[in-house]
Amino acid sequence: LSLHYYTIPTGNWSKKGSATDFEENEWFSTLNRAEGMEALIERHSAIMDKADPQKHIGLMVDEWGTWCDAEPGTNPGFLYQQNSLRDALVAAITLNIFNQHCDRVKMSNIAQMINVLQSMILTDKEKMIVTPTYYVYEMFVPHHDAKLLPEELTCGDYALNEQKIPGLSASSSVDSTGAIHVTLCNLNPNNPASLTCQIQGAMPKTVSGQVLTASEMTAHNTFENPNAVKPEPFTAVQMVSGGFSATLPPKSVVAIELK
Repeated sequence: LSLHYYTIPTGNWSKKGSATDFEENEWFSTLNRAEGMEALIERHSAIMDKADPQKHIGLMVDEWGTWCDAEPGTNPGFLYQQNSLRDALVAAITLNIFNQHCDRVKMSNIAQMINVLQSMILTDKEKMIVTPTYYVYEMFVPHHDAKLLPEELTCGDYALNEQKIPGLSASSSVDSTGAIHVTLCNLNPNNPASLTCQIQGAMPKTVSGQVLTASEMTAHNTFENPNAVKPEPFTAVQMVSGGFSATLPPKSVVAIELK
């Protein structure tokens, strides 16, 4: 069963908003709408469970991603748009949701890979760069062919203009070697988030990680500056008794590996 859902920053199809020129209100509204994927999957799954309780039928989320206005000066019919740190958060939140519902979501495809909507690669004749969304996909690779680890996440809210959403997003898995992988997002663009994780049924001895963030929430890679947003080693994490603790920077995606 196919499900399509696009994240429109403004919620207005006739004026969706810029991919790179926005304030915190559109940052918040975009992430809020991205989290709407969870309710859609839960509602579809509830209907499917009645006819297919054994879950033989897969839910395929085969079109999703941020849809902004086309870049100024480009053909609007080609849907070319830039890709900022905000898109990286949308990708990570959505992939975490898919992971949490992997019993029903058997496949997902971001809408386009190159130049269109929330793409992973941008090209201009002989030039090519990768986007923040590309790096999120790279950071989530360790979840491939792994086993979902159930989790219970308690966190504070990210609030703006009397609205609020959960401040963190997460999913976890264990691979065939026994390594545990945790992907996390701090949705708040202003404040870091401290996290303590208790792990049951395993006693890892080492921890390492990567972080994707930038100083500005509108940060994006260009052909002139292709490395403005890229992963860096994540050092604000340490082993503690029974698990690990970490401090997530504002507006960040973090991937942690425990062995």
